[in-house]
Amino acid sequence: MEWYQLLSVKLHHHWTKLMPDESLAVISIALAVLILLVYRPFSSVKLPLPPGPTPRFWSGNVHQLPTIMPWLTFTEWGKTYGPIFYFRIFSNKVIVLNSGEAALDLLESRSTIYSDRPITWMLGELAGRKMSAFLMPYHHPRFRKYRTFLHTGLNPRAAQTYRPIQEQETLIFLQGLAETPDSFVKHIRRNATGVILKVAYGYTVSTDNDSFVPIMEKAFHVQALVTTPGEWLVESFPILRFVPEYFPGARFKRVAKEVARELSRIDMVPFTWAKERIEEGNYIDSFISRYLRPEHGPKPNDEEEDIIKWCSAALYAGGADTTVSAMTSFFLLMSLYPDVQKRAQAEVDQVVGRDRLPTLDDQNALVYISALIKEVIRWGPVAPLGLRHRVTEDDVYQGYHIPKGATVIGNIWAITHDDDLYPNPSEFDPTRHLGDEPQTDPFKFVFGFGRRVCPGAHFAELSLFLNISNVLAMFNISKALDKDGQEIEPPISWFTGITAHLKPFGCRITPRSPETAAMLNA
Repeated sequence: MEWYQLLSVKLHHHWTKLMPDESLAVISIALAVLILLVYRPFSSVKLPLPPGPTPRFWSGNVHQLPTIMPWLTFTEWGKTYGPIFYFRIFSNKVIVLNSGEAALDLLESRSTIYSDRPITWMLGELAGRKMSAFLMPYHHPRFRKYRTFLHTGLNPRAAQTYRPIQEQETLIFLQGLAETPDSFVKHIRRNATGVILKVAYGYTVSTDNDSFVPIMEKAFHVQALVTTPGEWLVESFPILRFVPEYFPGARFKRVAKEVARELSRIDMVPFTWAKERIEEGNYIDSFISRYLRPEHGPKPNDEEEDIIKWCSAALYAGGADTTVSAMTSFFLLMSLYPDVQKRAQAEVDQVVGRDRLPTLDDQNALVYISALIKEVIRWGPVAPLGLRHRVTEDDVYQGYHIPKGATVIGNIWAITHDDDLYPNPSEFDPTRHLGDEPQTDPFKFVFGFGRRVCPGAHFAELSLFLNISNVLAMFNISKALDKDGQEIEPPISWFTGITAHLKPFGCRITPRSPETAAMLNA
């Protein structure tokens, strides 16, 4: 016990003996509490918190928090307060890491104390997502099981078995672009969903209007409702979660209920479908069938089945949304940087030729394409703020105190747009990742950190390579035209959410030649 705690206890016992009157005892207790409040900060914390915007006494920095594209505001704050800064949302302490060095030093090198997740009362508790792989506490008994299951299903060896699925879905993607190029975003989402549903559940997406395809798109929008910093008082005052739903001011309970209903479809709809097919013996081999089918051992118990459900949902949620963001950025960037597009197409023509389409076997030879993919995710990281971490012990970094329980955010956007790492960061330039001295590989940052790094990073990279190399082989991408035939400059703005998606823009997608178009029908 610390000295100030011992002193307060002794004073309390001493004064209550001398002054048995109840009011005097209350005074002694109040004095003991005052000792705790006054002396503890000076005895246990001698270092300052990181700098940050000036808070208000009660609400902290709630009035300054951005609700739209917060990663941009945090990047600007970093220019004022430095690469590590602090703000407060009522009683919640938040540390933002705006440099790659700080993110790697804390979230990677000290991952044993930075791998927990903060409690999210709206999304995790009230909307029922606390058992998801993304929000699971680091010390929960299930955490290691989740990571083992996901690593087993997505490691490079397992990814080899998914190649036929990826190649088949890429052909469908190309056919969609050839038939209705204006619906390119719809085709992107259908492709991403088709791949991951087949891998995770053995489900084949049959059409663009397949009932499973829009589940993730709607989930993305409703999840954004409950993840805006400072939007919901219950995040800072958890006792509000006990307020009845019908009570005045309890709109947050109704919103959480609707979000829970919508997000539960990610878990239950495909899982129930796959489980029924497996029980009937009429299924396609998949991530989920490897754990549920009886010929692989005893039937899983209820808890094991629940773990399988959540892990397959993590595959679905992670795979069906992040690659959509990256592919949409690719189409925009090709329309903005025609010289980059031409160089990439020239490499495809030289390495692959014009009489076939690229495959994953061509990846090592298509070095400029690989650099282009790195630059796409550097320029537009799919999760600009990543997922939040929670530090489980008091820590010290660069002379600053990092308090136990603080939320820690790695600002991936700021890191991938850092002038020190990537000179002229707003410029899209794949050559920065080539040569004898390439700039820092953005893959070190964009897929998360430490023991919370995305287990599907390798699989996502393969999907991006296959889609992007094939699109470049088949099509030219350019700016849309107005009614007078003049090019329309596309807007660059993002929807706000855990995953960032570009707001709608137009582009022209045309076959490079009749010969390349004919390959789709070969």
